[in-house]
Amino acid sequence: MFGRWLKTQSAREEASGGGALRASIERELPNADAETVTVVTSIVGLLGTVAYADRDYAPAEEARVRAELLRVQGMTLSGVDAICKTLREHIVEISSVETPRFARALLELADQDLRREVLGAMVELAAADESISLAETNMLRQLTKSLGLSQQDYLELQERHREHLAR
Repeated sequence: MFGRWLKTQSAREEASGGGALRASIERELPNADAETVTVVTSIVGLLGTVAYADRDYAPAEEARVRAELLRVQGMTLSGVDAICKTLREHIVEISSVETPRFARALLELADQDLRREVLGAMVELAAADESISLAETNMLRQLTKSLGLSQQDYLELQERHREHLAR
């Protein structure tokens, strides 16, 4: 009885938004180890979370996600296309259900410098459409804490986009 339930749960995780995103990244980075796939999946998932915080995944925000993906060693343009397609298809689930898992993975696997760099990328993404909404600000502050960073880290990164803050 329990064995059946566990298999079903595992199958559901693979079919979830985060599972689909991870599978897409595994396909596009076939030589990457599991830890690298987890880190890249978490970064892309958190970028999607911030992009969709205001319930609008704007083209400028996707362009920012694409730019961040192109920084990943071994990533191709077709890989970026495939991963962005998966993110678009599952963004609602990724930005709600999966967010704590992504933040926890980065807290466990990434050093403070990488987590701060990810926060910077999320701030840049929020400002990509030239308006950082209250929902995006709230999400960024929450993710700052979830990533084990300080509000001072957030304020320093957000300072250059002050004119884009929603009033």
